[in-house]
Amino acid sequence: QVQLVESGGGLVQAGGSLRLSCTASGRTLSAYAMGWFRQPPGKEREFVAGMERGDIAHAYYTDSVKGRFAISRDNGKNTVYLQMNSLKPEDTAVYYCAATSLMVTSRSFDYWGQGTQVTVSS
Repeated sequence: QVQLVESGGGLVQAGGSLRLSCTASGRTLSAYAMGWFRQPPGKEREFVAGMERGDIAHAYYTDSVKGRFAISRDNGKNTVYLQMNSLKPEDTAVYYCAATSLMVTSRSFDYWGQGTQVTVSS
């Protein structure tokens, strides 16, 4: 069983930056592929970024965040990060991290955090 806790959300002006953190307990994070998802107000949850496990740790991004967001992981700290730059009002959402024992491309995530709110003002 993995417990995930997100932090780092908040209110930021358009063009600003935030770094979200997702810290795991219960199991070592290196055993899992990790993903970040978001749910904008009134919309369905969507995939934002993901990173496979292992030394290669290939990363994936949805088109709308490519070049602005970066996912990374520090297995020593059991933490995954989402660096978000050049934020836009349309990035406003609750952001969730998730873990899977499969691959990111399976889109089948077993464990979820409680979410952290990101609000970008125009």
